[in-house]
Amino acid sequence: MTDHRLRLGVNIDHVATVRNARGGDTPDPLRAARIAEAAGADGITAHLREDRRHISDADIDGLMDVLSIPLNFEMAATAEMQTIALRHKPHAVCIVPEKREERTTEGGLEVAREENRLAHFIAPLREAGCRVSIFIAADKRQIEAAHRIGAEVIELHTGAYCDAHHEGRHEDRDRELEALREMSTFAHGLGLEVHAGHGLTYDTVQPVAAFPEVRELNIGHFLIGEAIFRGLEPAISEMRRLMDTARS
Repeated sequence: MTDHRLRLGVNIDHVATVRNARGGDTPDPLRAARIAEAAGADGITAHLREDRRHISDADIDGLMDVLSIPLNFEMAATAEMQTIALRHKPHAVCIVPEKREERTTEGGLEVAREENRLAHFIAPLREAGCRVSIFIAADKRQIEAAHRIGAEVIELHTGAYCDAHHEGRHEDRDRELEALREMSTFAHGLGLEVHAGHGLTYDTVQPVAAFPEVRELNIGHFLIGEAIFRGLEPAISEMRRLMDTARS
C-alpha cells in the first residue's frame, strides 16, 4: 500500500465563488483547473450544487471538454444531479450531503438510514463507468453501510479534526485524528478505497497524508485562499510537497 503515490484532488469551487460574487467570466475555474494540473494535481473536484452558488452547469461542460486528468464530480443524491452525471459520465462521482442553508458541506452523508435509496441511486452511475465515492464521517456504521450499497470509495470527512486543530483543542484533535486512522484501516480491510478531505491546510495535512490506507486527498478552499498570497501554482506545489514528504 505504501508504494502507491498519494493523489491530490484540487477543488476549484471557490474560484467560481469569487467569479459569481461580481458576475462575468473571471476568475475562470477552467483556467484554475489547468494551472492545478500543471502544479501537480492528480484530479479536479467540482461540486455542482442545487442552487448553483459556485460551479455552474457550463463549468462542468467545460471541464469535461478540457481536462486531461480525472474530474471528481461532487453532487447530492438527487434525480437532477444523477441525470447530469449520467450525461457527462465523469471519471468519479462523490455523493455528498447538501443543505441550502449551509455555507459548506457540514458533515458526512447519512448512509445507514438510507441504504436502499442510495443503493438504487448509485447503481446506474456504476453501470455508466463512474467510480462512486461516498462522503462520510469516520464512523464504522456509515462505512459498513457504504460498503453494503456498492460504493467503491469512501471519502472521510476531516473537518472535525481540522477545526479542533485550528481552535487549539488538542485532545479533540488527537481523538479525531485517531478515529480517522482507525476508520481508514477498517475501510481498507473491507476492500474500499479510502480518500479524505475537508478543511485540510498546510498545518493539518501531513498526519492524514501519512496514513498508508489513504489513496487521495481532496483540498480546495484553503488552496484557493492561499493562492491570493502566493499564486495558485505555488500554493498547490507546496501542498504536493507536504503530502509527498509525509508519505515518504
